[in-house]
Amino acid sequence: MPDPTDRPAHPNWPTLVPDEQQPWETLGSETVSGPPHVLHRDHVLTGSGTRLTYLYRPRGPRAVFVLPITPAGEAVLIRQYRYPLRAWITEVVAGGMEPGEDVLDSAARELQEEVGGTAREWIALPAFYPQPSVSGVAFYPLLALGVTLGDAHPEPDELIERLVLPLPEVYRRLLAGEILQGPGALTLFHARRHLVERGLLPA
Repeated sequence: MPDPTDRPAHPNWPTLVPDEQQPWETLGSETVSGPPHVLHRDHVLTGSGTRLTYLYRPRGPRAVFVLPITPAGEAVLIRQYRYPLRAWITEVVAGGMEPGEDVLDSAARELQEEVGGTAREWIALPAFYPQPSVSGVAFYPLLALGVTLGDAHPEPDELIERLVLPLPEVYRRLLAGEILQGPGALTLFHARRHLVERGLLPA
């Protein structure tokens, strides 16, 4: 795992918390679906006085998204079969964080599991809410530099192929709309500035 004294974090990470003042009042709440994907049904009173029933994933679950870059300046992506889509799509390395797990430890674990990678350096990118209308899940993207590759150890239910591609080709695919994983596309967007500054990608 990464050195515990070197824990990069983006300035926006601590801001992903509830506001102190809430314009809606929760009148009642029930859990309608258990782990791993917990769903709540809340009865709420909006600021305008309207009563609503709201079905959503509560705050708590988090996930990491990792763009690995090799010493040769190549990006490591994956092709993964996604059952809800009945299709293979190109993605960045990603996975859910375990309860109590540190962001960087989770990212290092997923990097090792999905592509057999170990990073020399980590850069934290802005975190975000992927679907705030129906979910309180927060995603934490990182750029992993100096990644060496070994044997991958995916979960038994994961069908994953490793893709090692030149960075210009990855960003061509992004601009062409060929990266269909939304969080992965946003990870690539936020990573671009750092890659240009490092001389790994043309401006």
